[in-house]
Amino acid sequence: MRRILPLIFVLFPLLAQALPRAEAVPGGIAIVPLGESTHAPQARYGGNRVLVSHDNGQWYAVVGLSLATKPGQHTLEINPGKGWSERRTFSVADKAYVTQRLTIQDKRKVEPNAADLERIRLEAVRIDKALSRYSEQASVPTDFLQPTAGVRSSSFGSRRIFNGQPRKPHSGMDIAADAGAPIQAPAAGVVIDSGDFFFNGNTVFIDHGQGLITLYCHLSRIDVKPGDRVQAGERIGAVGMTGRVTGPHLHWGVSLNDARVDPRLFLPPPPTTPDAPATDTGR
Repeated sequence: MRRILPLIFVLFPLLAQALPRAEAVPGGIAIVPLGESTHAPQARYGGNRVLVSHDNGQWYAVVGLSLATKPGQHTLEINPGKGWSERRTFSVADKAYVTQRLTIQDKRKVEPNAADLERIRLEAVRIDKALSRYSEQASVPTDFLQPTAGVRSSSFGSRRIFNGQPRKPHSGMDIAADAGAPIQAPAAGVVIDSGDFFFNGNTVFIDHGQGLITLYCHLSRIDVKPGDRVQAGERIGAVGMTGRVTGPHLHWGVSLNDARVDPRLFLPPPPTTPDAPATDTGR
């Protein structure tokens, strides 16, 4: 069930806010113009509240599209302040993702036993609760810093095959780095959960507002706790290889209106360089 914090409709300050890059494909982001207004409109997609941002005199809905999104026309519901009375349509294009075949030495990370499966079930509820959170916030940062220095080692959306067995698509960005390398918050936010998870290892979740949540997996250490407010560039932990991994790296995930989207859309376009070999991640 989607969790919405109980706050009233608010008047947003008209602050210029850089938007993420638009890529209306499964696993991407649709940027939908909502027009001009002194009040922030509300937007809803698939029953979930959507981030709205003000840029160059106009409001925009920043819509996260899950990897399961079907290509074609989609509808956004709009509340301009007088109820959910308006609609906007937008198109989603198809996108093909690569397939990755990986070998995991720890067989339990591919074929968990009964006790592991119960732990995984309970952790999935906890993870879903964090990623489905929605909190009202006037200005949401969407121009991110890369959370750790390193080379992107496997692509978002790739179809994963572990030890010959198909698994869910990769739902984040992997950044290969030395164990112990510092990890920084890419933008201001509040730590909403942290802990050790079966597949993800040591993990931190940060709420940036309006359904924009980031997570950081496989850490060797966690330097923050739930309730901490962090600023862009503030250290939150260190790169490790806890959970289901084949080498030290950071798995960085972004959830937007409870859809896992490609983190690269929140970063400046990098120089064209080849990806490093895959080092795997649990999710």
